[in-house]
Amino acid sequence: MCPVGRRGAGRRAGSDLPAGLPTEDVPVSTGTARLVREPGRPSLVTLHLNGVPSSSLDLADPTWLEFEYMQQMAAVVDVLPPGPLAAVHLGAAACALPRWLDAVRPGSRQLAVDVDAELVRLVRAWFDLPRAPRLRIRVQDAAAALASLPDDGADVVVRDVFAGDATPPELGTAAFAAEAARVLRPGGVYLANCADRPPLRRARAEAAALRTVFDDVAVVAEPAVLRGRRYGNVVLVAAGPGGPPLGDAGLARALRSLPVPARLLHDDDLAAFVRGAPPAG
Repeated sequence: MCPVGRRGAGRRAGSDLPAGLPTEDVPVSTGTARLVREPGRPSLVTLHLNGVPSSSLDLADPTWLEFEYMQQMAAVVDVLPPGPLAAVHLGAAACALPRWLDAVRPGSRQLAVDVDAELVRLVRAWFDLPRAPRLRIRVQDAAAALASLPDDGADVVVRDVFAGDATPPELGTAAFAAEAARVLRPGGVYLANCADRPPLRRARAEAAALRTVFDDVAVVAEPAVLRGRRYGNVVLVAAGPGGPPLGDAGLARALRSLPVPARLLHDDDLAAFVRGAPPAG
């Protein structure tokens, strides 16, 4: 579940939009889905799963990212070397981030995984998503899918899996992080979306778990979330060997420059954030 923001190259005037998108709840394998259009912005559609905002797409502009945590993830991806990427997305929903990556990194090969078979069928029908081999969508449990992937096969692994408004606890452990590290190529990055409430016990425990697996770890969030003032999204970032330096001033500057500025915690700031937190297990 996410607050919303802005990132994109601008809408293409006159783009044809799909007709007949449902406006009522639609049954899916794990409950119900609903598409909500923004008043006055017919190209912007938000997918709600069981009442929780899950994905938001600008149907006229695949480079548009509406949710702030996705903008933060995109800023991290932007520091990777130019060119196509191999990416794994655990938690597909409407595939907003895979759609963005396909647009900004032509030639990328992506796998998106979702446990909800009916939702996967519907989003393929509703939205103009990239086709295989650019984007394959697999119906599978996230942990099982990650365990099935080969070593050193991905430049980016994204975990964005929710049951309601929380990540299943088993997906935040050091063991799960180790599986992500195994799948990453040298130079790759792992990105995890953790929605948490004050005092951010879950995010701190997950960050502590990542530090037992990866050499370089950072935390990204809006300052108000980090200060424990409200519920929000915390993006956990971990780099494999040869990965981008997560303490780079350019990355911190890019995050501060987002429409809703975000703060990067690294080195001493990260150590202070996780101090006293037992690694999630």
